[in-house]
Amino acid sequence: MENIFSLQKSTLQLLRFHFSFFLMPVYWFALSQVPDVDWAKAILIFIILHLIVYPASNGYNSYMDRDETPIGGLENPLQPTRQLFYTTVIMDVIAVALSFAINTWFVICIIAYILASRAYSYRGIRLKKYPVVGYLTVILFQGGVTYFMVHYGSSDIDRSVDTNPEAMLVATLLIGGFYPLTQIYQHEADKKDGVRTISSMLGYRGTFIFTAVVYAVAVALLAHLLISSFQTTQFLVLQIFLLPILVYFFIWAAKVWKDEKEANFKNTMRMNLLASTYTNLGFITIFIINHHG
Repeated sequence: MENIFSLQKSTLQLLRFHFSFFLMPVYWFALSQVPDVDWAKAILIFIILHLIVYPASNGYNSYMDRDETPIGGLENPLQPTRQLFYTTVIMDVIAVALSFAINTWFVICIIAYILASRAYSYRGIRLKKYPVVGYLTVILFQGGVTYFMVHYGSSDIDRSVDTNPEAMLVATLLIGGFYPLTQIYQHEADKKDGVRTISSMLGYRGTFIFTAVVYAVAVALLAHLLISSFQTTQFLVLQIFLLPILVYFFIWAAKVWKDEKEANFKNTMRMNLLASTYTNLGFITIFIINHHG
Protein backbone atom coordinates (compact mmCIF):
# COMPACT_ATOMS: atom_id res chain seq x y z
CA MET A 1 0.00 0.00 0.00
CA GLU A 2 1.31 3.45 -0.96
CA ASN A 3 2.42 5.72 1.84
CA ILE A 4 0.38 8.85 1.23
CA PHE A 5 2.51 10.84 3.66
CA SER A 6 5.73 10.58 1.63
CA LEU A 7 6.23 11.49 -1.99
CA GLN A 8 7.48 8.67 -4.17
CA LYS A 9 10.51 9.31 -6.34
CA SER A 10 8.40 9.14 -9.51
CA THR A 11 5.87 11.64 -8.16
CA LEU A 12 8.54 14.17 -7.23
CA GLN A 13 10.33 13.72 -10.55
CA LEU A 14 7.22 14.02 -12.72
CA LEU A 15 6.05 17.23 -11.06
CA ARG A 16 9.12 18.71 -12.79
CA PHE A 17 9.51 21.75 -10.54
CA HIS A 18 12.56 22.85 -12.55
CA PHE A 19 10.37 23.19 -15.66
CA SER A 20 8.74 26.26 -14.10
CA PHE A 21 11.96 28.13 -14.92
CA PHE A 22 11.10 27.82 -18.62
CA LEU A 23 7.74 29.55 -18.04
CA MET A 24 9.09 32.27 -15.75
CA PRO A 25 9.81 35.00 -18.38
CA VAL A 26 6.11 35.91 -18.63
CA TYR A 27 6.03 36.56 -14.88
CA TRP A 28 9.00 38.94 -15.02
CA PHE A 29 7.69 40.62 -18.16
CA ALA A 30 4.34 41.30 -16.51
CA LEU A 31 5.88 42.41 -13.20
CA SER A 32 8.23 44.79 -15.02
CA GLN A 33 5.18 46.61 -16.39
CA VAL A 34 3.38 47.03 -13.04
CA PRO A 35 3.63 50.71 -11.99
CA ASP A 36 3.34 50.08 -8.23
CA VAL A 37 3.99 46.54 -7.05
CA ASP A 38 2.19 44.96 -4.11
CA TRP A 39 5.17 42.87 -3.04
CA ALA A 40 3.29 40.47 -0.79
CA LYS A 41 0.89 39.58 -3.58
CA ALA A 42 3.67 39.47 -6.20
CA ILE A 43 5.56 36.91 -4.11
CA LEU A 44 2.41 34.87 -3.46
CA ILE A 45 1.58 34.88 -7.17
CA PHE A 46 5.10 33.62 -7.94
CA ILE A 47 4.62 30.76 -5.45
CA ILE A 48 1.14 29.86 -6.73
CA LEU A 49 2.25 29.74 -10.36
CA HIS A 50 5.78 28.34 -10.25
CA LEU A 51 5.66 26.07 -7.21
CA ILE A 52 2.07 24.82 -7.38
CA VAL A 53 0.11 25.34 -10.62
CA TYR A 54 2.85 24.64 -13.17
CA PRO A 55 4.21 21.52 -11.38
CA ALA A 56 0.66 20.18 -10.88
CA SER A 57 0.00 20.66 -14.59
CA ASN A 58 3.24 18.84 -15.44
CA GLY A 59 2.34 16.00 -13.11
CA TYR A 60 -1.17 15.56 -14.46
CA ASN A 61 0.14 15.55 -18.02
CA SER A 62 2.68 12.87 -17.12
CA TYR A 63 -0.01 10.83 -15.36
CA MET A 64 -2.11 10.84 -18.53
CA ASP A 65 0.75 10.34 -20.98
CA ARG A 66 2.85 7.74 -19.10
CA ASP A 67 5.84 8.68 -21.25
CA GLU A 68 8.57 6.15 -21.87
CA THR A 69 10.70 8.53 -23.94
CA PRO A 70 12.22 11.93 -23.02
CA ILE A 71 9.83 14.75 -22.12
CA GLY A 72 10.41 18.40 -21.31
CA GLY A 73 13.19 18.60 -18.76
CA LEU A 74 13.45 14.81 -18.24
CA GLU A 75 15.51 12.43 -20.33
CA ASN A 76 14.40 9.30 -18.46
CA PRO A 77 10.92 9.80 -16.98
CA LEU A 78 9.75 7.30 -14.39
CA GLN A 79 6.31 5.73 -14.61
CA PRO A 80 3.63 7.55 -12.61
CA THR A 81 1.57 6.01 -9.82
CA ARG A 82 -1.87 6.90 -8.50
CA GLN A 83 -0.13 9.06 -5.90
CA LEU A 84 0.87 11.52 -8.62
CA PHE A 85 -2.78 12.06 -9.57
CA TYR A 86 -3.86 12.69 -5.97
CA THR A 87 -0.90 15.02 -5.45
CA THR A 88 -1.86 17.15 -8.46
CA VAL A 89 -5.46 17.41 -7.22
CA ILE A 90 -4.30 18.53 -3.77
CA MET A 91 -1.94 21.08 -5.33
CA ASP A 92 -4.79 22.44 -7.48
CA VAL A 93 -7.00 22.89 -4.42
CA ILE A 94 -4.18 24.67 -2.56
CA ALA A 95 -3.54 26.95 -5.55
CA VAL A 96 -7.20 27.98 -5.77
CA ALA A 97 -7.44 28.50 -2.00
CA LEU A 98 -4.35 30.73 -1.95
CA SER A 99 -5.65 32.67 -4.95
CA PHE A 100 -8.45 34.13 -2.83
CA ALA A 101 -5.75 36.18 -1.10
CA ILE A 102 -5.07 37.96 -4.41
CA ASN A 103 -8.45 38.94 -5.90
CA THR A 104 -11.55 37.48 -7.59
CA TRP A 105 -10.25 37.81 -11.13
CA PHE A 106 -7.09 35.97 -10.15
CA VAL A 107 -9.17 33.10 -8.73
CA ILE A 108 -11.22 32.90 -11.94
CA CYS A 109 -8.08 32.87 -14.09
CA ILE A 110 -6.36 30.22 -11.97
CA ILE A 111 -9.40 27.95 -12.18
CA ALA A 112 -9.61 28.53 -15.95
CA TYR A 113 -5.88 27.77 -16.29
CA ILE A 114 -6.21 24.52 -14.35
CA LEU A 115 -9.27 23.42 -16.35
CA ALA A 116 -7.58 24.25 -19.66
CA SER A 117 -4.48 22.34 -18.60
CA ARG A 118 -6.54 19.30 -17.67
CA ALA A 119 -8.55 19.46 -20.91
CA TYR A 120 -5.24 19.56 -22.78
CA SER A 121 -4.06 16.29 -21.21
CA TYR A 122 -7.19 14.38 -20.12
CA ARG A 123 -7.74 11.30 -22.30
CA GLY A 124 -11.46 12.01 -22.55
CA ILE A 125 -10.89 15.44 -24.14
CA ARG A 126 -7.20 15.51 -25.08
CA LEU A 127 -6.84 18.94 -26.70
CA LYS A 128 -3.20 18.10 -27.36
CA LYS A 129 -4.39 15.73 -30.11
CA TYR A 130 -5.38 18.73 -32.19
CA PRO A 131 -2.38 20.72 -33.43
CA VAL A 132 -3.97 24.16 -33.78
CA VAL A 133 -6.44 24.03 -30.86
CA GLY A 134 -3.81 22.51 -28.57
CA TYR A 135 -1.23 25.10 -29.59
CA LEU A 136 -3.60 28.03 -29.10
CA THR A 137 -4.71 26.71 -25.70
CA VAL A 138 -1.14 26.50 -24.43
CA ILE A 139 0.08 29.88 -25.67
CA LEU A 140 -3.07 31.73 -24.57
CA PHE A 141 -2.97 30.46 -20.99
CA GLN A 142 0.80 30.30 -20.50
CA GLY A 143 1.11 33.68 -22.23
CA GLY A 144 -1.73 36.20 -22.20
CA VAL A 145 -3.77 34.85 -19.28
CA THR A 146 -0.67 34.46 -17.10
CA TYR A 147 0.43 37.99 -17.97
CA PHE A 148 -2.97 39.32 -16.92
CA MET A 149 -2.89 37.39 -13.64
CA VAL A 150 0.55 38.68 -12.70
CA HIS A 151 0.02 42.27 -13.87
CA TYR A 152 -3.45 42.73 -12.41
CA GLY A 153 -2.85 40.69 -9.27
CA SER A 154 0.45 42.39 -8.37
CA SER A 155 -0.78 45.95 -8.83
CA ASP A 156 -0.77 48.05 -5.68
CA ILE A 157 -3.02 50.74 -7.13
CA ASP A 158 -6.74 50.94 -7.92
CA ARG A 159 -8.03 47.54 -9.06
CA SER A 160 -9.64 49.24 -12.05
CA VAL A 161 -6.14 49.47 -13.55
CA ASP A 162 -6.17 48.22 -17.10
CA THR A 163 -3.85 45.49 -18.31
CA ASN A 164 -2.65 46.43 -21.78
CA PRO A 165 -4.11 43.97 -24.36
CA GLU A 166 -1.04 44.50 -26.52
CA ALA A 167 1.18 43.31 -23.67
CA MET A 168 -1.01 40.22 -23.27
CA LEU A 169 -0.67 39.56 -27.01
CA VAL A 170 3.11 39.96 -26.79
CA ALA A 171 3.24 37.43 -23.94
CA THR A 172 1.09 35.02 -25.95
CA LEU A 173 3.31 35.34 -29.03
CA LEU A 174 6.52 34.99 -27.03
CA ILE A 175 5.26 31.61 -25.82
CA GLY A 176 3.94 30.90 -29.33
CA GLY A 177 7.35 31.54 -30.86
CA PHE A 178 8.98 29.12 -28.46
CA TYR A 179 6.54 26.30 -27.70
CA PRO A 180 6.68 24.39 -31.02
CA LEU A 181 10.44 23.99 -30.59
CA THR A 182 9.82 22.10 -27.34
CA GLN A 183 7.88 19.49 -29.31
CA ILE A 184 10.31 19.01 -32.19
CA TYR A 185 12.04 15.90 -30.81
CA GLN A 186 8.79 14.13 -29.89
CA HIS A 187 7.23 13.60 -33.34
CA GLU A 188 7.51 9.82 -33.31
CA ALA A 189 6.48 9.38 -29.67
CA ASP A 190 3.48 11.69 -30.15
CA LYS A 191 2.44 9.82 -33.29
CA LYS A 192 2.42 6.51 -31.41
CA ASP A 193 0.24 8.13 -28.74
CA GLY A 194 -2.24 9.45 -31.30
CA VAL A 195 -1.16 13.04 -30.74
CA ARG A 196 -0.50 15.49 -33.56
CA THR A 197 1.29 18.59 -32.34
CA ILE A 198 1.76 21.87 -34.19
CA SER A 199 5.42 20.92 -34.64
CA SER A 200 4.68 17.52 -36.19
CA MET A 201 2.13 19.20 -38.48
CA LEU A 202 4.71 21.76 -39.63
CA GLY A 203 7.60 19.32 -39.90
CA TYR A 204 11.18 19.95 -38.78
CA ARG A 205 12.01 22.82 -41.12
CA GLY A 206 8.51 24.23 -40.93
CA THR A 207 8.75 24.40 -37.14
CA PHE A 208 11.84 26.59 -37.33
CA ILE A 209 10.33 28.86 -39.97
CA PHE A 210 7.04 29.19 -38.08
CA THR A 211 8.68 29.95 -34.73
CA ALA A 212 10.99 32.50 -36.35
CA VAL A 213 8.03 34.36 -37.86
CA VAL A 214 5.96 34.31 -34.65
CA TYR A 215 8.94 35.38 -32.56
CA ALA A 216 9.74 38.23 -34.97
CA VAL A 217 6.15 39.49 -34.72
CA ALA A 218 6.34 39.22 -30.90
CA VAL A 219 9.56 41.27 -30.76
CA ALA A 220 8.14 43.87 -33.17
CA LEU A 221 5.05 44.31 -30.99
CA LEU A 222 7.23 44.38 -27.89
CA ALA A 223 9.28 47.16 -29.47
CA HIS A 224 6.13 49.18 -30.10
CA LEU A 225 4.84 48.51 -26.58
CA LEU A 226 8.03 49.54 -24.80
CA ILE A 227 9.01 52.45 -27.02
CA SER A 228 5.49 53.92 -26.94
CA SER A 229 5.58 53.75 -23.13
CA PHE A 230 8.95 55.55 -22.95
CA GLN A 231 10.98 52.41 -22.34
CA THR A 232 13.27 52.65 -25.37
CA THR A 233 16.41 52.05 -23.29
CA GLN A 234 14.79 49.01 -21.71
CA PHE A 235 13.96 47.57 -25.14
CA LEU A 236 17.53 48.07 -26.37
CA VAL A 237 18.92 46.43 -23.23
CA LEU A 238 16.58 43.48 -23.77
CA GLN A 239 17.99 42.96 -27.27
CA ILE A 240 21.43 42.35 -25.78
CA PHE A 241 20.00 39.44 -23.79
CA LEU A 242 18.03 38.07 -26.76
CA LEU A 243 21.06 38.00 -29.09
CA PRO A 244 22.58 34.71 -27.77
CA ILE A 245 19.17 33.06 -28.20
CA LEU A 246 18.98 34.09 -31.86
CA VAL A 247 22.55 32.96 -32.52
CA TYR A 248 21.90 29.47 -31.10
CA PHE A 249 18.54 29.27 -32.87
CA PHE A 250 20.06 29.85 -36.32
CA ILE A 251 23.02 27.56 -35.64
CA TRP A 252 20.64 24.78 -34.55
CA ALA A 253 18.32 25.43 -37.50
CA ALA A 254 21.27 25.10 -39.91
CA LYS A 255 22.19 21.75 -38.32
CA VAL A 256 18.62 20.44 -38.60
CA TRP A 257 18.47 21.59 -42.23
CA LYS A 258 21.43 19.30 -42.96
CA ASP A 259 20.44 16.44 -40.65
CA GLU A 260 16.99 16.08 -39.05
CA LYS A 261 18.53 13.92 -36.32
CA GLU A 262 19.83 17.17 -34.83
CA ALA A 263 16.23 17.89 -33.78
CA ASN A 264 16.82 15.79 -30.67
CA PHE A 265 16.17 16.02 -26.94
CA LYS A 266 19.60 17.37 -25.93
CA ASN A 267 19.59 20.19 -28.49
CA THR A 268 16.01 21.08 -27.56
CA MET A 269 16.87 21.28 -23.86
CA ARG A 270 19.88 23.48 -24.67
CA MET A 271 17.56 25.79 -26.58
CA ASN A 272 15.05 25.77 -23.71
CA LEU A 273 17.66 26.55 -21.07
CA LEU A 274 19.39 29.23 -23.12
CA ALA A 275 16.15 30.97 -24.14
CA SER A 276 14.67 30.84 -20.63
CA THR A 277 17.84 32.03 -18.90
CA TYR A 278 18.48 35.02 -21.14
CA THR A 279 14.82 36.02 -21.45
CA ASN A 280 14.43 35.87 -17.67
CA LEU A 281 17.57 37.95 -17.20
CA GLY A 282 16.36 40.45 -19.81
CA PHE A 283 12.97 41.04 -18.20
CA ILE A 284 14.45 41.04 -14.68
CA THR A 285 16.81 43.77 -15.86
CA ILE A 286 13.87 45.79 -17.23
CA PHE A 287 12.09 45.27 -13.93
CA ILE A 288 15.11 46.59 -12.00
CA ILE A 289 15.43 49.62 -14.31
CA ASN A 290 11.73 50.44 -14.02
CA HIS A 291 11.51 50.09 -10.26
CA HIS A 292 14.98 50.89 -8.97
CA GLY A 293 16.61 52.77 -11.82
